[in-house]
Amino acid sequence: MADEKTTVKEKTQGAEQPKKEGKFITFCKNLPRNIATPFKNMWHELKQVTWPTKKDLINYTCIVLVFMVFMGVVIGLLDMGASKLVTAISSLKDTGDVEAHDHDHDANDAGDDNLPDGVTEPDANDTVTDTASEQPAATEAPAASGKKWVIASDTVFKPFEYTDASGNFVGIDVDIVAAVAADQGFDYEIKSLGWDAAIAACQAGQADGMIAGASITDERKASGWTFSDGYYDSTQTLTVGADSTITGFADLSGQTIAVKTGTQGATYAESLKDEYGFNITYFEDSPTMYQAVLGGQCVGCFEDTPIMKASIKDGDLALKVLDDTASDPAPYGFAIFNADNQELLDAFNAGLADIKANGKYDEILAKYLG
Repeated sequence: MADEKTTVKEKTQGAEQPKKEGKFITFCKNLPRNIATPFKNMWHELKQVTWPTKKDLINYTCIVLVFMVFMGVVIGLLDMGASKLVTAISSLKDTGDVEAHDHDHDANDAGDDNLPDGVTEPDANDTVTDTASEQPAATEAPAASGKKWVIASDTVFKPFEYTDASGNFVGIDVDIVAAVAADQGFDYEIKSLGWDAAIAACQAGQADGMIAGASITDERKASGWTFSDGYYDSTQTLTVGADSTITGFADLSGQTIAVKTGTQGATYAESLKDEYGFNITYFEDSPTMYQAVLGGQCVGCFEDTPIMKASIKDGDLALKVLDDTASDPAPYGFAIFNADNQELLDAFNAGLADIKANGKYDEILAKYLG
């Protein structure tokens, strides 16, 4: 009985082995067909695709090329327009010469920090009107033709123009124009517009002339400015503490000097530092620079002379200006931008000469500079 069971088991095992071998053989036989089937199906689908004709292909290519050319032209025009806009803006700023404006506006834009208590910037539309009819003219001027001249000015460039505690627009420029007009017998109106706006008003014919502490330069003359004779020679000077023993550049060796970044004072200091062996620390505004000197971090600073003297006077600062350290003077001038206003410029020159001769000019400077 046991022998029979063994025989049956052996037969069963013998039958399973050929069965497995048959499946493997079948797989191998079907393998090429299984691999080829997806490709056959793909080829069948591709045969059903409607391909463009040669004519269609040419048409589509032309459309793409035309579209690319069109977009290139559009982008080119936009780029050209943007470039011209930037150039126009740059030209306007160059004409205004804002950066070269020797105002050192950050000294004034340090804002009202340098102004006495109660002083505020006037609105751009503020005007000061005056007439010279109350005083006799020293000489008969061609400008005394009955026309009322419009003169544009800055808003705050102390002590040349600013608004005092009583709300009056005053300053060296304002008083000089008043004295000249009284001397020459013409009527005028001062418009306190701001530096950029004053230039734009003159160029647009909305103002006849401009007085705003503008330095007379060849660059400005070449760009359309016509200047009067210089009415104030501005310089850069070294300012030190009131009790400082420093008397000149020779005492600065190894010391640190304060300047405002990007100003004429900084340029002047940089031209001297190697010769006299001092170091330079840069500040962004005048009040901080002054405090560096008052606090002892720096032994002195370079600043526009009239600005510095006005700041010392109004702020009661314990500082002193060393007049012997002044740079070469750069004159300020009254300016016109249209040849039709030449009579106003001639009247200004004539009146300026008169007030310098009769002492009125010196009175004005003493009033604001001490």
